[in-house]
Amino acid sequence: MKKNIMNTKYIWLLLICLGFVACNDPEDFIDAPEPEAVLPPLTAGSADFSKFVSVGASFTAGYTDGALFIASQQNSFPSIMAEQFAKVGGGSFTQPMMNDNFGGLAIGGTRIADPRLVFGGAGPVPLESIIGPINVTTDIMSNNPTGPFNNMGVPGAKSFHLLSDTYGNIAGVGSYANPYFVRMASSSTATVLGDAAAQVPTFFSLSLIGGNDVLGYAVSGGTGIDQTGNLNPVTYGSNDITDPNVFAQAFNAIVTTLTANNAKGVLTNIPNITDLPHFTTVPYNPIPLDAATAGALNQGYAAYNGGLQQAFAALSGAGLFTQEELDRRTINFVEGQNAMVVIDEDLTDLGAINPAFAGIPQYRQATEEDLFVLPLSSLIPQGYGTQIPLEDKWVLTPEEQMAIQTATDAYNATITSVASTNGLALVDLQSILNQAATTGIPFDDYVITADLVTGGTVSLDGIHLTARGYAFMANKFLEAIDATYGSNFVASGNIAKANDYNVMYSPGL
Repeated sequence: MKKNIMNTKYIWLLLICLGFVACNDPEDFIDAPEPEAVLPPLTAGSADFSKFVSVGASFTAGYTDGALFIASQQNSFPSIMAEQFAKVGGGSFTQPMMNDNFGGLAIGGTRIADPRLVFGGAGPVPLESIIGPINVTTDIMSNNPTGPFNNMGVPGAKSFHLLSDTYGNIAGVGSYANPYFVRMASSSTATVLGDAAAQVPTFFSLSLIGGNDVLGYAVSGGTGIDQTGNLNPVTYGSNDITDPNVFAQAFNAIVTTLTANNAKGVLTNIPNITDLPHFTTVPYNPIPLDAATAGALNQGYAAYNGGLQQAFAALSGAGLFTQEELDRRTINFVEGQNAMVVIDEDLTDLGAINPAFAGIPQYRQATEEDLFVLPLSSLIPQGYGTQIPLEDKWVLTPEEQMAIQTATDAYNATITSVASTNGLALVDLQSILNQAATTGIPFDDYVITADLVTGGTVSLDGIHLTARGYAFMANKFLEAIDATYGSNFVASGNIAKANDYNVMYSPGL
């Protein structure tokens, strides 16, 4: 009897198990939702964000697609940061807003800066080519906003400009003054630094100061000169590299003023600006030729090549003109892909050696080591680089790139030292841009790169960032602030999300 009871028990157990197996089809189960990660509460650490002031140039202002406009300002990286700061006691964040989403500036009805760029199907084009003529409504003589402003980003500002008391004087627009600062300056004799410090910030950012100190030289193809001087903005032309000693003097003065009331802050170093697509998009050899066209071009350079041969015969014996330089300067087009012809002032001036050769220009064909500025791309079909040798303003030669690198390295040594001495957070934008230009950087569901148009990081002007790029930049600032001041923006999930920020603004914005 006991045995039968045990058998019956196991039979029922077997039937229950078979029932579970019979239900083991996908439709018989509902996946349980993954439990959400429990994030720690947000804390400010030792930082006080109640009065946040951001000082800088175009990146700080939110410059995008070759212009400043309302939407780009709303997506500036300081504005994105301020949204997170507000969650831990941060105050309001005011910006000197433009009047429209076209971009551009006017003075007394006369346009002095053009509207923004848009994507035209094959690449960046002026907004007006898509929607027609635009009346630029931001006029610095009639509708300037009233400060003070938490965003003290002034497009175009170099390091020493932040200390100039003429930089906001409307009478100097076109020479020593900046129209963007004219709009926001508290007076005609105000300084950018003075207006920032007058707000007594508890926390500040100082971003990319030093970038424009080499950028003007770079975008001009190295047509400026590297010269020493003082802090008077008239000392330097817009295309000059600021002397590193002048930069160091200005940068130290800026940080000393901003930290005078024990404010904490975050700095950035200067990236290698030649990694930007403004300088990497146009290849050195963009010209496809058939055999007949190559032959015709070679005929056009025959007299030039013949003159080189004569100079070599006369000067090589004395070691004044080498075979290596002769080969480098000889122009030869072939069937297939061809390098462009450039004018290189670093080549030997043969006329200075012997007046008989004064008519021989300093031509050579480009190599992979040369970089070309983005505006050249539209001129190549017109014969630039073939029938028309490229002037200095179109190309950055290796020697010019070295001048930029040397200055950048010196600026960054100053920035790193100042950050360390003052216990300030430091964002390594140089490494970030290098990574974007090589392997790309994961940002949520995307991998952002420094490629023009398709990369998602750099806007249509090839220099400034997209809204998504600025959001990523804001996150790197928050990461550095966490590491230095013990806040936890990243760990608590209080950071910008890639999907909330676009990579292009529509023409109809």
